[in-house]
Amino acid sequence: MDRLKVYILGATGLVGQRYVQLLAKHPWFEIVGLAASEKSAGKTLAQAGWALEEPPPPDLAELKIEKLEVDRIPKVDFVFSALPSEAAAKVEPELAARGFTVVSNASNMRMDPDVPLVVPEINPEDLSLVMQQRAGRGWRGAVVKKPNCTTTILNLPLKPVLDEWGIERIHVVTMQALSGAGFAGVPSVAITDNLIPYIRGEEDKVVAETRKILKKDFEIYATTTRVPVLDGHTEVAYVDTARDFDAGAVADALARFRGLPQELKLPTAPERPIEVRPHIDRPQPRLDRWAGRGMAVVVGRIRRLAPRKLAFVVLGHNTVRGAAGNSVLTAELMAKTPA
Repeated sequence: MDRLKVYILGATGLVGQRYVQLLAKHPWFEIVGLAASEKSAGKTLAQAGWALEEPPPPDLAELKIEKLEVDRIPKVDFVFSALPSEAAAKVEPELAARGFTVVSNASNMRMDPDVPLVVPEINPEDLSLVMQQRAGRGWRGAVVKKPNCTTTILNLPLKPVLDEWGIERIHVVTMQALSGAGFAGVPSVAITDNLIPYIRGEEDKVVAETRKILKKDFEIYATTTRVPVLDGHTEVAYVDTARDFDAGAVADALARFRGLPQELKLPTAPERPIEVRPHIDRPQPRLDRWAGRGMAVVVGRIRRLAPRKLAFVVLGHNTVRGAAGNSVLTAELMAKTPA
């Protein structure tokens, strides 16, 4: 098929740069424009301050960044939004009304009943909400959301557990990477030699979004913390299941788990969305965040603490699987199975 044209909003932030990195050589998508704040407008991608571990893609390094103005965005197949929520709340609905399909990282609208909040391996059927959204809002386009990065990473192993043994209650404690707060998000003096035991708004997002994605109103309690790790969120989960289980059977179910992206062999889909590590000291951010090119989550420390009480540790790359990668995979799914 002809390559689909895409445009990136918020292209100079960490997630925006991940979009550029993931889409630069994409077999289906072609970047035709980048937009950011007035501060970056007119600069090339290279001049705007590249912060990722690899240099900017050579064929895009000299691409000029445009000032974000809705009227200037050309007709494209997908708009990927890495805008802050306040800006997204103004821009994204206007784009959808004008016929654009927006796949967004921003937290606004995630809990709206007619807005798909999608982890492609878990709830691809929720993309059908786009039709309801268009009918109810009078839009020609659509807004599709990816969940909070912490939610995405946690929900991947929860899904096969829910399917096999049921879930009644979840407790989760997260140790979240610095990149989740953005390039200037956490002052170095605050985080060096330290752990910050609270992230504003994060715990409520994990609770509400997990219930929406898994379509279950179970009890869930979250404590979110920030740690001095660059990339990779680690989460310790305690799950009360509806039926008893064997820890080995849980490990097997997680390792076997596949979703529609794997069935369709989508370009960004990892072969195994969940990788299980048998080692007692895994997963670790430095060793495991790039599993499946950053698109797999890694689970270890799978334990049966008591009848119907499961514990595990899960780690995922927060700006790839937890952010830009999940959105790109969602767009691939929409392109392959149009509404």
